[in-house]
Amino acid sequence: MTPSDLRSAFIADLTAIAPDLDAASIGDNDHMQDDLGLDSMDFLNLVSALHKRFGLPIPEADYPRLATPAKAVTYLAEMMAA
Repeated sequence: MTPSDLRSAFIADLTAIAPDLDAASIGDNDHMQDDLGLDSMDFLNLVSALHKRFGLPIPEADYPRLATPAKAVTYLAEMMAA
């Protein structure tokens, strides 16, 4: 899966969790809570959706690595390559 594919999948899960977000306006460095307005429950739902989509365990210690779309794509690529 390419970084572009990972970003598209991440944004699809993000906008499914927060349907008021416009996928086209989400920047790679937008912070999930500070810039995009996700609350803690939304973030946990996003983690769950990513776990379901990619079949990867995402431990709580790694949550900061999902703080922005760019960080999440890097994290997911690393986890899928491991």
